[in-house]
Amino acid sequence: MYTFYTKFKSPIIVLMLITLLGGVFSLSKIQSGLFPDITFPKIKIIAENGQQPVDKMMVTVTIPLENAIKKVQDLNLIRSTTSRGSCEISAFLNWNTDIDLGKQRIEAQINAIKQQLPPDVNITIEKMNPSILPVMGFSLEGEGKSQIELRQIAEFTIKPFLSRVNGVSEIAVIGGKTKEYHIIIDPIKLSQLGITPKTIADVLAQSNIIASTGYIKDYNRLYLTITDAAIDSKEELENTIISNSPKRIIKLKDISKIEIGELKEYIKINANGKNVPLIAVVKQPNSNLIEVVDSIKSQITQLNKILPKGVVLKPFYNQADFVGDSINSLKDVLWVGLLLAIIVTIIFLRSLKGSTVILITIPITLSLTITILYALGYTFNIMTIGAIAAAIGLIIDDAIVVVEQIHRTHEENPNTSTHELIPKAIKYLFPAMVGSSLSTIVIFLPFALMSGVAGAYFKVLTDTMIITLISSFFITWIGLPVVYLLLSRKEHSIKTKEGNKTGWVYFFIKRPFIAISIVVLLIFLAYFLLPKLPSGFLPEMDEGSIVLDYSSPPGTSLEDTDKMLQYVDNVLNTIPEVESFSRRTGTQMGFFITEPNRGDYLIQLKKKRNKTTTQVSDEIRNKIESALPSLRVDFGQVITDMLGDLMSSVQPIEIKIFGDDKTTLYKLADEVAALVQNTNGTADVFNGITIAGPELTFDPNIAKLSQYQLSPQDFQFQMQTKIEGSVVGSMLEKNRMVDIRMIEQKKDRTINELRNTSIFLPDGRLKPIDEFANFRLTSGVAQIERENLKQMVAVTARLNNRDLGSTLADIQKNISSKINLPQGYQIVYGGSYAEQQQAFKELITILLLAVLLVFTVILFLFRKVRIGFAIIFLSVLGISGSVLALFLTGTPLNVGSYIGLIMIVGIIGENSIFTYLQFSEAKQNGMKRDEAITYAISVRLRPNLMTALGAITALFPLALGIGSGAQLHQPLAIAIIGGFTIAIPLLVIVFPSILKLIEK
Repeated sequence: MYTFYTKFKSPIIVLMLITLLGGVFSLSKIQSGLFPDITFPKIKIIAENGQQPVDKMMVTVTIPLENAIKKVQDLNLIRSTTSRGSCEISAFLNWNTDIDLGKQRIEAQINAIKQQLPPDVNITIEKMNPSILPVMGFSLEGEGKSQIELRQIAEFTIKPFLSRVNGVSEIAVIGGKTKEYHIIIDPIKLSQLGITPKTIADVLAQSNIIASTGYIKDYNRLYLTITDAAIDSKEELENTIISNSPKRIIKLKDISKIEIGELKEYIKINANGKNVPLIAVVKQPNSNLIEVVDSIKSQITQLNKILPKGVVLKPFYNQADFVGDSINSLKDVLWVGLLLAIIVTIIFLRSLKGSTVILITIPITLSLTITILYALGYTFNIMTIGAIAAAIGLIIDDAIVVVEQIHRTHEENPNTSTHELIPKAIKYLFPAMVGSSLSTIVIFLPFALMSGVAGAYFKVLTDTMIITLISSFFITWIGLPVVYLLLSRKEHSIKTKEGNKTGWVYFFIKRPFIAISIVVLLIFLAYFLLPKLPSGFLPEMDEGSIVLDYSSPPGTSLEDTDKMLQYVDNVLNTIPEVESFSRRTGTQMGFFITEPNRGDYLIQLKKKRNKTTTQVSDEIRNKIESALPSLRVDFGQVITDMLGDLMSSVQPIEIKIFGDDKTTLYKLADEVAALVQNTNGTADVFNGITIAGPELTFDPNIAKLSQYQLSPQDFQFQMQTKIEGSVVGSMLEKNRMVDIRMIEQKKDRTINELRNTSIFLPDGRLKPIDEFANFRLTSGVAQIERENLKQMVAVTARLNNRDLGSTLADIQKNISSKINLPQGYQIVYGGSYAEQQQAFKELITILLLAVLLVFTVILFLFRKVRIGFAIIFLSVLGISGSVLALFLTGTPLNVGSYIGLIMIVGIIGENSIFTYLQFSEAKQNGMKRDEAITYAISVRLRPNLMTALGAITALFPLALGIGSGAQLHQPLAIAIIGGFTIAIPLLVIVFPSILKLIEK
C-alpha cells in the first residue's frame, strides 16, 4: 500500500482518462426523458356495444368481464365504469408482475368467455404507460381548405411522412371531417315507384363488388380471374340501376340526390379558436424523447415544403420543452452547487492545489457514474440527474475528507515528502472511509421494499445515489491520491500548523448541561414540529401546461357545448400567460370513454411569465365559474394527471362510498361533496355522479310489424336511415375507401318531426310511424362505478393552496361527525392520500432498517455496542434539523423530503465514524480520555465544517427550486441542508459529552 500510488501512478492516470472519455461517450449516447422508463402494472379494457342502456350493459358485458379478469394471477385491484353502450375496466396488477404476461392472461380469460358476450361487442385492451400521451401536438391550418381536405392531407400526407421517424409509435389525427358519399333519398318518389330503402341497400350490396373467381390456365399461363363490378366514381354511383322492368329503367339518381358529405361525428376539435384537425405525436415507450422531438422538427421543415399552398402545421404542445428545461435546470443546479462547494474548499484549505484536486476528482467520479448508468440501461432523467445533484454534497464530502487528511498529515510531518505521506494518510483513513461510505450506502438498500409509483420512481433515485457513492469511494480512494501526487512537487509548501486551540472543547466537556439542553431542545422540536408539518405525496412541479377537463350539463348538444366553450376560448385569449391551446369535445387525451358533452383543453403557458401554473389556473377557473356555472371544470397538469391516471385516481382527493342502493349512494355522494366543497383548500369538487344524456326509445309493435311482413331489424334499418343514415357500401378512391351512406335528409329532425314520418312497407307504400312504434322519452342514467365487484361512487377534488394531509384531516373530521352511514355502506379514502399513507408506512420501515444497517456497520468497524448506540442516537437527533428546516420553509413532508430525513442518518453516522476513529487513535497513542476527546473534536472541526458547508452550498441551488426539474428535488435538498446544519453542534458539542459519558 505504501508504494502503490507511486508504482501505479501512470496506469491509474490512464484509467482515469479512460473513465473521463467513457463518461463523455456515455453522456452522448445515454437516452434522456422526463421520468425513468417504468412499466406501470395497469391494463385498461374498453368494451363497446353500440348504445346499450347502462343496466343492460352492466349485466351483459361489465359483470362477465369483471368475473373473468378477477381470475387473473397477480391481480391487485379491479375498477370499472359502465356507461351507455360502453364500459371501461382498469386492472391493477402487482408491481413485480410481468405486464406483458399479465396482459396475455387477461386476454386469455376474456377470450374464454367471448361466447357469453353480445355478438357485436368490441373489446380493446391496452397496457397503460407514460407514453400514452402525445409528446408533440400540431394544428393543421389552411386557408380556403375544407375540413374534409384538411383531414385528408393529415391522414394521407402528414401521417405517413412523420410515421417514418425512428422512435415514433403513432401519429394520431383528431378532428377535421371524414369524406362520405351521401345518397339522399326521396321517400315520395320511392313510394310511387314501389321501391324501399332496403331495395337500394340490397342492390348496392350485390352490384358494388370486386372478387376473385379463381384461376384459369391458357397456353401454359396461369391467370387470376376477377369480377370487377366496383363503383369507382360519383357518376357510376348515380347511374347505378335500381330497377329494370319492361316499363322503365330506374337509376339511383332518379330517386335520390348524390352528394359529397361529411361523416357525422359527435366530437369537435379546436386549436387557438379555430376548428382544425390536430396531429398528435406519440413516441415508443423506450425511445429517446429529445431525439424523437428533434427528428420530428427536422421532418416538419421538409414537410412544409410539400404541403399545398396556404396549409401549415402550427405547434401547440411540446413535452420536450418541459423535459429539456427540467434537465437543464438540474444540470445548472449541479454545476453551480459544485462551484460554490469548491469556493468553500478554497476558503478553508487556503490551498489552490487541494481545491484543484477536488475539482479534477469530481468530474472523474461523475464520468464513472454516468458510464455505469449507461451500461446498466438507465436513462438521463429527472430522477437520475436529481440523484447526482443531491449526491454532489456527499461526493465533495468524500474528497474533502481525504484532501484534508493529507493536508493535516503534511502539517504534522513537515519534513516528510508527499510521496511518503499520501500512502500514510490513506492507510490511516481507509477503515473509516470504508465504514463511512458503507453507512451512507446501506441506508438506500431498504428502498427496495418501497412499492407503488413512489417506489418505482424514487428507487431509481436511490439506486443512482448508490452508484454515485460507490463511484465516489473508488475514485477518492484510488484516483484522488494520484491526482494529488501529479500536482505535487517533491518539496511540499504546506507549513507546519501550530497546535489546535482546544480550550473551547474543554468548555463544552466540563458543561454537559449544554449538550443535554441541545438534545432536549432537538427532541422537543421533533415532537412539537413533526405533527405541524404540512404533508403531501409526491413533490410538485410547475410544468407550464394545464389540462382543463370540462363537462356541460347531461344531454347538452355538441353545438350548445361548443357555444359555451367559445366563451372559454375568449377567456384564454385574454390571459397574457397563455401561449397556445387546443380543445377536444367528445373525446379526451389518453384512453377513456367520453360522452359528447365532455372533453378537455391542453393549455401551453409562456416560459417567461410572472405567475405560476396554479395561479393561472385559479384565474381561469374564477372567470369560467362566474360566467358559466353550469360548466363543470377540473384543472390539472399534463404529467401530474398522467401519473394520477396510471395510478388509481387523477385527483389527489378521492372519497369512495360503497353500497348497494344507487339512490342512497347518490344522496351520500351529494352530502360528502358539499362537505368537501366547504373545506378550506379544495377546488374542482365533483360528486362522482356522471349522467349520460336523455334517451328517446322506440318500442316497436312486433305484431303490427309482422302483419306487414316487417321485422324489428327492418324497422331498425329504416329508423337509422332516417336519423344518422345507413352505410350501404364503399368506394375505392386514391388508395382509400370512402363510405357510401344512405339517408332520408341531411337536416337534423326534431322529435315531433320524427313522429310525423312514415315507414316503408315491403311493397313501397308508406305508413305513419306511430302505427308501428311508441316513442318513449327517459331522463339520463348515471354511469355505474365498481371496485373489486362492489358498487361505489367516488367523490373527488383537487388541492388549492393547501397541503394534502391537513385537508384530508379536516374532511375526515367533518365526514365522521356529519355523515350517518346506513348499515352496509362504507367510506374509503383513496387517491393520493391512500398512496401517501402506504408510502409513509413503508418509509418508516425503511428508516428503521436504515438505522439498523448503519448500527451494524459501526459494530463491524469498532466492535463496541455502546459506540454504535451513541452514533445512532446522534444520527437520529439530526432528523430534528431536517424537520426544523422543512417547518421554517413551509415545505411539506412528502416522499422526497422523507428520503432526505433517512439520508441524514447515514450522513451524520459517516462524520461520527471519522471523529471516533480520531478519538480511538489518540487514546492508542497514550492520551487520556478528555485529552483524546479534545484532540479528536478539534482535529475534526475543520473537515466537519468543510463537509457541512460544502454540502450545504452544493445543495443550496437545488433547495431554491429554480426550474421545474429542481422543484421535484427541492424538499429532499431542504431536508438534507437542515440535517447538515444541525450536524455541526451535534458533532462538536453533543458528541464530546456522550464520549465522556460512555468511555473510560
